Amino acid sequence: MKPLKTTGLIALLVIAMSSRSAIAQTKADIFNTSTPVTFLGVDYSQLKFIGSADNSTVAFSAWGGVKKTDNGVVTPEEFRDDFTVQWNQLFVDEVKKYDIAKAIGRDEVNFALEVAEKNNKAVKEPAKLFSDNPGDFKLTDDAKIASIVKGYDFGKNKGLGMIIFATGMSKGLQKMGLYVTFVNIDTKTVLFNKYYEQKPGGFGFKNFWAKPIFLTVRDIKSDFKGWR
Repeated sequence: MKPLKTTGLIALLVIAMSSRSAIAQTKADIFNTSTPVTFLGVDYSQLKFIGSADNSTVAFSAWGGVKKTDNGVVTPEEFRDDFTVQWNQLFVDEVKKYDIAKAIGRDEVNFALEVAEKNNKAVKEPAKLFSDNPGDFKLTDDAKIASIVKGYDFGKNKGLGMIIFATGMSKGLQKMGLYVTFVNIDTKTVLFNKYYEQKPGGFGFKNFWAKPIFLTVRDIKSDFKGWR
């Protein structure tokens, strides 16, 4: 057998390394603080907002980031196009308060918020994000999350990813449901899921529903080591 040329050997090594990187991410990598993490944002595409997002909502500030239409009601389009973007932007504008890196034991994380934001914008009928049925608060489960991730467009991102799925918001129940999800981006598989329910609060619609996100980041930090 003829010996491989150097260029051929290098090509084989590159292929082998690429194949390895595609399967390398495991649950153990979540807790290996030297493994890079890409935070992909907060996905609201599976959300059910129970009730009406109007000025009777606790701590609702009419016109606080809301267009002056419909007597202060947050329309489904405003929710999808404006508020989901503002809530994701908190991780950039208020990084010390919403410190994902510190919560998961990293010095820093990569940001690719456009991944979740693209999924949010892809909701063709935003009115379906709203419901009057309290029983719709938690329709999403681990299997549903796995199915969503399998169909995700991660763009050029690779390796270990982290997403927060906002799945339920209820002014009547005074709580918000969120999944913290780690994924192998290359294989589009879920490595770990953790469900939280948090109490909203604050002045104005944006801040009122931003608080559960802040509380979730805080709880990740305290719970992280116990997830192993």
